[in-house]
Amino acid sequence: MAEKRDYYEVLGVAKNATPEEIKKAYRTLGKKYHPDVNPGNKEAEEKFKEVGEAYAVLSDPEKRRQYDQFGHSAFEGGMGGAGGFDFSSMDFGDLFGDLFGGIFGGGGSSRRSSGPMKGQNAYASVRISFDEAMKGVSRDIEINYKEDCDTCHGSGAKPGTQPETCSKCGGQGQVAYTQQTLFGMSRSIQACPDCRGTGKIIREKCPACFGAGYINKKKKIQVSIPAGIDDGMSIRVPNMGDPGTKGGSRGDLLVEVRVSDHPSFQRDGMNIYSRAPMSFAKATLGGEIRISTIDGDVLYDVKAGTPSETTIRLRGKGAPSVRDKNVRGDQYVTLEVQIPTKLTSEQKELLKKFDESYSGKDPEPEPKKKRFFK
Repeated sequence: MAEKRDYYEVLGVAKNATPEEIKKAYRTLGKKYHPDVNPGNKEAEEKFKEVGEAYAVLSDPEKRRQYDQFGHSAFEGGMGGAGGFDFSSMDFGDLFGDLFGGIFGGGGSSRRSSGPMKGQNAYASVRISFDEAMKGVSRDIEINYKEDCDTCHGSGAKPGTQPETCSKCGGQGQVAYTQQTLFGMSRSIQACPDCRGTGKIIREKCPACFGAGYINKKKKIQVSIPAGIDDGMSIRVPNMGDPGTKGGSRGDLLVEVRVSDHPSFQRDGMNIYSRAPMSFAKATLGGEIRISTIDGDVLYDVKAGTPSETTIRLRGKGAPSVRDKNVRGDQYVTLEVQIPTKLTSEQKELLKKFDESYSGKDPEPEPKKKRFFK
């Protein structure tokens, strides 16, 4: 008999792995080696059993403690008073079914609902400008809309006929399969292959929709995009998705909003970043400069001696919150001194005189003049 591999090695985890890491590894390997995925593959069956056995031990704190102390012998009844552990009695089908929700079998507790089911969501996208994202906008978009067939009124059956209850599933839309596997009885719930989960059989299909019960139409709808929406966000439009089944409601339409870049503004969350030029004279002497914001230009008083690349903050001039347009971020503006490249002869002469007179030190303060009465 071949020697058993280390359980941590089987699952590909470290000895100090957390329960979440063990469970994640188990799910991945269980799906990979499950017999239903690898029919007739004996090697996969053995690996599946090995993975299940490793998880049964390492997922149980007490069994894991015994295994860490005594190894495989802890479950052979010969050491540590463990009393042995009979893996042959385990139902690995149920073990995996509990995790995978009946995907591979054993998930008897994870039956699909046989009642009304909401339809699938539909998806669309729309592109808007940066300014439109800041202020909000309404846009007309065209979508593919599944509308009830006018001929059969959604039944899918030819006029004058009716869909019949599926004899295979009794109208439930799902069937249970039980099979004997290497690890015991495995039970799985699957959509009925005859009616494809609808519970109904259409003998004579509607000539207009070919039994689908609906037809695709181009539909134009108006989408209201709130102020402050960011690139990649989606807007949910209720009941504009695919039709439900068995009387279920329609799905929703999710519209992804793509926001174009702005030549001057960059956005990070609710804050906006930009740059603003100022002349050498304004940077030196101080004075008002004009700064662009999403609300229009504002005047800002620059302090004398402001160096280039100074960043200032304009409170409340950022992007509005999607939930409350009255709540806004800030705008951060980097001031950059503009160096003139073309000067007149007179301007050059004045700059030379300034350069010759400027020592690089602040001038001494002028003495105060005496008042008349003093």
